[in-house]
Amino acid sequence: MSDKPPSPGKSSGDDALPDEIWERFVRDNERDIRSSAPKEPSARARMVTDRLRKEQEAAESAARGRKGRRAPAEPEGWRTGPAWQEMNGRAGRRRRMWGVLGILVAAAVLLVALNPSRALSLLTGEDRSEDTATAPLPAETATPTAAPPSFDPERATLKEPFRGSPAMQYADGAAGIELPEATAMGGVSKDRVAKALAATRTLLIESNLSPTTLRGERPETALGLIDPLEKDTVDHFTTALAKPDKEHDPLTLFSRFDPRKVVPVGSVVKTRGMMTLSKRPGGGATVHADYTFVYPLVKAAPGSTEVARTIVRRTLDVAVLDPSVNRATDGKLWIAAYDVEIGNTDCDTHDGYLHPEFADDTPMGPSPSGPASDPYDRSKPLDQGNPGNCGLLSRT
Repeated sequence: MSDKPPSPGKSSGDDALPDEIWERFVRDNERDIRSSAPKEPSARARMVTDRLRKEQEAAESAARGRKGRRAPAEPEGWRTGPAWQEMNGRAGRRRRMWGVLGILVAAAVLLVALNPSRALSLLTGEDRSEDTATAPLPAETATPTAAPPSFDPERATLKEPFRGSPAMQYADGAAGIELPEATAMGGVSKDRVAKALAATRTLLIESNLSPTTLRGERPETALGLIDPLEKDTVDHFTTALAKPDKEHDPLTLFSRFDPRKVVPVGSVVKTRGMMTLSKRPGGGATVHADYTFVYPLVKAAPGSTEVARTIVRRTLDVAVLDPSVNRATDGKLWIAAYDVEIGNTDCDTHDGYLHPEFADDTPMGPSPSGPASDPYDRSKPLDQGNPGNCGLLSRT
């Protein structure tokens, strides 16, 4: 660059540039080229630039998330009247929106607390209130402290014979008779107690759930479980089944219906109760059973559709005796006590059958009087002075 280019066809005296001017021109050009050439940024400059870029991108992303749009490059003029009024209006709308949302949340919480099933049905679009009302109850483990809650007074149907009744939540048949854990007690071995518990369950099933017993046939299996050494009890029920009367009533131990007058609706009898085990005074153990059975029935006449329910609550005490002290037959039951309370039956008829009362029946005998009782109330002991429960019923 420092060499002067030749000037062909020109003499040294022609219009040639002086050497000092040419040298200055060359130096100036080299300095300008060096100053204008692009320079590689330093590592620190690259780091600072990259951090600023990322911060800017994060701020723009957050702004898009909050507003759904990019934040404006410059804020609105806060001193200008229209802009300030618009901002104040947006804040007011936000406050109203949050106020309405708070009310809705509070109402939802209250609905869940008061009626969970209704809240679930609103969320899912399905009405689950009936599912809750018919969900099976857990097994009874202690005497209830109150009667079951009231149900909607819906009329029972052939398809839903327990509709409108607490029995909707009772167990089906024998599934409702659960045994307590067997244990040695009062000088009686655990094995003997376990056999007595199982035999008591069988007696309850054969006396209250067996189809042959329910249609009025002789309950042979149940009778065969009673200890033959308990002769008075065996003789009493033998007479009661053959020639029932007021003093010899098989209904005190067996549930029986006259198949010429009524027939069961379906094959399910609802069951609710519990069985307990305790030490017997003087040795041995006592098995105590307390169960309620609910029977839906319809008249045997063709075309009958009205469903009536008869509710039978029974208590039964079985003595598990120490064979070294008392005479007892192995594998048989010694019945120490029994009692019954029957709801919705004609208790003035003593023919050995339960007679459910239907709405279209002509009243027979004296009209019921006194305070109404709840046949589903298992919190109270049985009324031993009124085994037929001929008083008013609050529900069936």
